[in-house]
Amino acid sequence: MHENLLKAVTNLGSPKVLIVGDFMLDVYIYGDALRISPEAPVPVLRVTDTEYRCGGAASVAADLAALGAKPICLGVIGCDENSKILTDKLTQIGADIAGLVKTSDRPTVSKQRLIGLAQHRHRQVLMRIDRESTDPPPDKLCREILDAYRHRLADADIVCLQDYDKGLLNAVLCREMIELAAKAEKKILVDPASAGDYSKYAGATVITPNRKEASITVGFEIEHVESAAKAAGIIRDRFNIETVVLTLDKEGAYLKTNDTSQIVPTRPRSVYDVTGAGDMVLATLAVALTGDCDYSTAVRLSNITGGIEVEKFGTATVTIQEIIDEIMTERRGKAGKLRPLDELLNELDWHKRQNQTIVFTNGCFDVIHRGHVEYLKFTKQQGDIVVLAMNSDSSVRNIKGPDRPINNQNDRAEVMAALESIDYITIFDEPTPIGLIEKIGPDVLVKGEDWADKGVVGREFVESHGGKVVLAPLVKGRSSTATIEKIKSIQAESG
Repeated sequence: MHENLLKAVTNLGSPKVLIVGDFMLDVYIYGDALRISPEAPVPVLRVTDTEYRCGGAASVAADLAALGAKPICLGVIGCDENSKILTDKLTQIGADIAGLVKTSDRPTVSKQRLIGLAQHRHRQVLMRIDRESTDPPPDKLCREILDAYRHRLADADIVCLQDYDKGLLNAVLCREMIELAAKAEKKILVDPASAGDYSKYAGATVITPNRKEASITVGFEIEHVESAAKAAGIIRDRFNIETVVLTLDKEGAYLKTNDTSQIVPTRPRSVYDVTGAGDMVLATLAVALTGDCDYSTAVRLSNITGGIEVEKFGTATVTIQEIIDEIMTERRGKAGKLRPLDELLNELDWHKRQNQTIVFTNGCFDVIHRGHVEYLKFTKQQGDIVVLAMNSDSSVRNIKGPDRPINNQNDRAEVMAALESIDYITIFDEPTPIGLIEKIGPDVLVKGEDWADKGVVGREFVESHGGKVVLAPLVKGRSSTATIEKIKSIQAESG
């Protein structure tokens, strides 16, 4: 599964995605909330910073750009300062904003959040202030949007409708857009409004309601996989929608197509903020489906990106590299960090193709102490992927004597695998790691500074292939030998 996901995410390409919907500006006003007002029992916010982000359909555009796609924006904004800020943000990410129609009849939709910071770091939303009009745009403006849609559709590889129920995506406009997309043989994806009636989306390719939205539509609570399956089937059949992706937060998503009915699980997350998760899912599905992914793979990728997004504060984007890192972390978590050499070389070959820097170090790592931890932190700072070559028990005995190691190689490997600074571990029997170094071909070789006068094994090979050798500082007075001798001394005194 992981190989398929890695292949899919590294072949997504740069599709042109036409995104139609409610373009918004998210405003975050940060401040220290250190006291209560004497005028009323409310926090006093001393403003320290203001941040602007793309919201609504603009958030989808930002997500698309982060995934390598070219967003083509189509919507309505006001003739105000917020519209300038929003269009500047969209221009910066490379979005095509020619389809954003300005009107003096309504403001640019904005959501202004007041964020209190406790002790300058713990973020808490105190209040949200919305500026918007949910009135349907006049017929002339709708015709202008539809004309722009017809013009842009030919250039697009896929279409997204992001409906936040702000008036633009009315029934007439939605139905016309879906019909035009079908005639052009273009997939059209919908993130629906929470109003409940999805009839205006009839004929869409994909719809992505969340648990709450779908529950309103089908008239019952979606509490488990069985009810999710039932709800997805009802939505698909009742509204003639080809594919339903019903997002179920920590449980993943339920996928319903003509020939597939399955729960697509996800990894449980520490949810920080669900804002923008639906936007991220929609964007990921759009890019994945234009990249020839099947629906199951596309939903798995959207689970990953949605999961990463909710661990961030506010509306946030997710990059291709973050997805790759997540897949690789999950794969290492299931396979473990300890790898035989042949498997390790296959893994490292993939990392090299991603232009990641391979860092190599080696040692016995028998009785772990602070010096080891600091040394490996330093090692991790030298590149992307750290490979630890650990001496086997027989190798340690040859180096340290018959009483060593104190801990066997399996125990040592388990302890070292728990350290975040290590990505892979392999065990070797030889007196030196030169054979491993020649097979792995690291970009960086790290040894302790005490090897400066001894001659670092592998230096000549690494440097001859364009790599470098880095000597790590040591923590004075910290060594496995010293720790063992201290334990022996205490035992002797006790005896």
